[in-house]
Amino acid sequence: MDAHSPKLLPPTVIDRLHTVRRRVTLLPRPVLIGAALLVAAAIGWAIWGGSSGTVAQSTTQKVVIGDVEDTVTAVGKLQPLQFVDVGTQVSGQLKKLHVTYGAVVTQGQLLAEIDPTIYQARVGAGEAALLNLNAQLSQRQAERTLVLQQLNRQTALLKEGATSQDAYDAALSQSKVNAAQTEALGAQIKQQTATLNADRANLGYTSIYAPMSGVVVDVIAKQGQTLNANQTAPIVLRIADLDTMTVYAQVSEADVSKLSTGMNAYFTTLGQSNRRRYGKLRQIIPTPEVVNNVVLYNSLFDVQNPEHDLYTQMSAQVFFLVGEAKQVPTVPVSALKPVAHAPRGDTKPAAAKDTATKDAATTTPPATSEARPQRPPRADGATDAKPSSNPSEGQPYTVRVKNGGSVEERTVMIGVMSRLTAEVKSGLNVGDEVVIGAPASSSGQGQSRGAAPSHGPRF
Repeated sequence: MDAHSPKLLPPTVIDRLHTVRRRVTLLPRPVLIGAALLVAAAIGWAIWGGSSGTVAQSTTQKVVIGDVEDTVTAVGKLQPLQFVDVGTQVSGQLKKLHVTYGAVVTQGQLLAEIDPTIYQARVGAGEAALLNLNAQLSQRQAERTLVLQQLNRQTALLKEGATSQDAYDAALSQSKVNAAQTEALGAQIKQQTATLNADRANLGYTSIYAPMSGVVVDVIAKQGQTLNANQTAPIVLRIADLDTMTVYAQVSEADVSKLSTGMNAYFTTLGQSNRRRYGKLRQIIPTPEVVNNVVLYNSLFDVQNPEHDLYTQMSAQVFFLVGEAKQVPTVPVSALKPVAHAPRGDTKPAAAKDTATKDAATTTPPATSEARPQRPPRADGATDAKPSSNPSEGQPYTVRVKNGGSVEERTVMIGVMSRLTAEVKSGLNVGDEVVIGAPASSSGQGQSRGAAPSHGPRF
């Protein structure tokens, strides 16, 4: 026998198959037809059953007490509220660096030293030049005493006619020259003093002190590095006060209009995703940042950091609280269906409403006051809430509620709404079971098959 030819069944198996076939053919035809109909009915019920007001194939969830938050989310970075980049005002080699990363420093503490050799030499030369000018001034002052005595003598002799006019004029001129030379030396001394003060200041800048108390969060320069301060001030290190951190949250242009100064906000970090840190929105920087053609606005708020477990440039998942409700009845958003053209405190006459909808007459003719459908009464007898600044608050929705073995539709008023849950203002009670998602088929399809509605006519 070929290895690829089909294998034959054993004779015993073939005999059993023939026996089963003979027994089936012996059954009456009405029995076979009835069995086929029962199978078809079971399949049809599994596919279409429960679409006429039952919840056989629907998922339900109870109305429970919980918290709802309507938030604007953003991604942010952490920066210290107060920090300073410590640089050097003079050029030279960084001779000594007294601190390193994470060092806690106080205001006025010595941080680094620049090689002071050149600046010490300049101060020494300036002091010597100043001494020389002071000596010259002393000489001129001594000469002036002599010149004044000679002038006084020539003045007395000229009155008595005992000297010539030329001798008197020479004495007078010498006195004026001496006075001018003394004033010039005084000006030179002032100039040299100013230069010396500048050299002394530069010598003092070779010692770098902490301008504020805080923590050294970054060290840019290395010990032994030559720093050139002729064009820009080189940064040696950065000191930050980590007690208070600022969150720079980048909010898209679509959501920034929902924010307002003073609103509550919180954030979580990657390392502490379960810990919320709260603050209040302090500022929205009006100048945006454009990243990949996306317009983002930096929104700032401050948080306390007493444990110093928040660091610079940490990533933060930020949530701005547009609205929140604590311990209120909640319903899944997937169970809600907006009410189309639902009136909210509309008291205009029918004529005014028809006029307002005149522009839409080409697509949908306006309903007259007689033909306009009316909303069914609220299940709890309450009236509509006043409109709120929150777009989701005071909006009517319909939900499908399980009532025994059937489903009824109710109109509810919704308050604060998040992406998953919504606050129930009225229309539902805690413990009610709502149907999640849309029904398998519309009520009209169910009634076309002869199923009676479980409640009054729908509007």
